[in-house]
Amino acid sequence: MDCKIYKSGYTFVLSFLLLSITVGTTVYGQKEPQYTQYMYNIGSFNPAYVGTVENAEIAGLYRAQWIDIPGAPRTIRFGTNLPFKNEKMGLGINVVNDQLGPQTQTYADLSYSYQVNLTDETKLSFGLDAGGSFLNIDFSKGTFENPGEPLNEENVSRFYPTVGAGTFLYGDNWYLGASIPNFLTEGVYNDDVASIVEDRMQFNFIGGYVFNFSDGLKFKPAFLINSLQGAPLNINVSANFLISNVFTAGVSYRVENAFSGLAGFQISSGTFIGYSYDYNTNALGEFNNGSHEIILKFFLGKGGGSSTDKNNKNKNAKGKPKQIDTPRFF
Repeated sequence: MDCKIYKSGYTFVLSFLLLSITVGTTVYGQKEPQYTQYMYNIGSFNPAYVGTVENAEIAGLYRAQWIDIPGAPRTIRFGTNLPFKNEKMGLGINVVNDQLGPQTQTYADLSYSYQVNLTDETKLSFGLDAGGSFLNIDFSKGTFENPGEPLNEENVSRFYPTVGAGTFLYGDNWYLGASIPNFLTEGVYNDDVASIVEDRMQFNFIGGYVFNFSDGLKFKPAFLINSLQGAPLNINVSANFLISNVFTAGVSYRVENAFSGLAGFQISSGTFIGYSYDYNTNALGEFNNGSHEIILKFFLGKGGGSSTDKNNKNKNAKGKPKQIDTPRFF
């Protein structure tokens, strides 16, 4: 396949780097949006998480990637995690708008989770999500290196269904999760669209642990691995400190891609705001001023926010664990 490079009055070199470094010569339709603050955003890529929180959550996220590169990714995400009173089930809503050059994708899905007690201290949650993605490609915004390819029309609008699943194993101060955002990766696009967008199944693996150094200091390492068929592994590792259950500060590293600084503040018991800045360590670093990401979370009902300090309260009179929300801080 001839390399198809998007140009719209922008610098040829920047456009080439933008597409070749991130997705090669093809945009992979099922590649999930990239998040630096994944530890606060688990419900967006693992449906098993939605019922594991103690109180209902509403979250909004905005990511501006590779500032100063025209056509670079911009992501907006809105999500909710709604646990049931029976402490076994939960529902989640996830809406994501992701833009890259001439392509815009809007994902929307509904998640359901059910969890079981493996021991007094450990729970296993299973989740399913179903929804769809609206794909729009507007080639009137630019031209191609090879005229006439890949489409003879200026606009493409398509809808395709999505069905995903995940598992989430957790205790009072740790968790491990795995998920697949979409199993329906065959026969989605017609031949024209498939020449631009190819579907690949993606696997997500996530984990984290809280070390309680003292009542006012907690250390929280975490990782996220994205595996996309036909693409290199995307490996993220992070380390955050929670100070006085109010202020969060830490660093993150995306292997062979970027270093990041993270900071968060618990504005009130029901409101958290987080910010991250990425500095690219690959070739794109010479052409952009980094990436910015901000997340705002609201915790409904009593409590919310800090959770590791509640672990001693999460047992009923019989000593059995109640719903715990430690994972929300990863």
